[in-house]
Amino acid sequence: MLVIDGDTQSSQRDEKIYHESLVHPALAAVSRRDNVVILGGGEGATLREVLRNPDVRACTMVDIDGMVVDVAKRYLPEWSAGAFDDPRSRVIVGDALAFLRDSKERFDAILSDLTEPLPDSPSHPLFNDEVFARIKARLQPGGVFALQASTASLHNAALHCKMARTLRRHFRFVASYVTHVPAFDTDWAFLACSDAVDVAALEASTLDSYCGRLRGESLFYDAQTHRRLFSLPLYLRRMLSEDGDAF
Repeated sequence: MLVIDGDTQSSQRDEKIYHESLVHPALAAVSRRDNVVILGGGEGATLREVLRNPDVRACTMVDIDGMVVDVAKRYLPEWSAGAFDDPRSRVIVGDALAFLRDSKERFDAILSDLTEPLPDSPSHPLFNDEVFARIKARLQPGGVFALQASTASLHNAALHCKMARTLRRHFRFVASYVTHVPAFDTDWAFLACSDAVDVAALEASTLDSYCGRLRGESLFYDAQTHRRLFSLPLYLRRMLSEDGDAF
């Protein structure tokens, strides 16, 4: 397991549930996958999942915590499964906010594997209108921005809804999706955002074609799971439709 500040980040038994869910709905939705960027993702598992797709020519991972990257390489090599050594990967130990500000690259998909934007979190400054506008500006036409987006349990979904409301100011399609992650002991939420494609509405043939091209064996994600991810419980649909706080 990887534990930071007392909070479970991932466990070997089920980390693929989280990482396959974060990566593959977004990559299945885009028509081009040449260039991908990951914000966060220190243990390398998100990088691993991106590089399972043979269409990806380059993937940049930007994580502020070099110690986590080093510890994961040494003690958790199963998470990255060689992804750090893949010639298509570029790892930057640095501030994702500075990268978004300074980079002139545009990406087919941007994946945010940052910690939750709690007030005392170093990720908090990356969840606001200015940053989301920068992210959108770094997307290629037709691109998708996907992010881990806090819990979706009945008693603790307010932060997720706040993130969704903020992102709706920037993207035409903002789709919530949810799965249970046993190591987190709760339902975990994600968001898929785009001006060009509704990730929740992808055709089964598109998903089957995408999954058929992935290298290695998936544990969790396929076309049937995709439909399940985006089938939200009634309480969450109601919460997402209500007016409320945004960043």
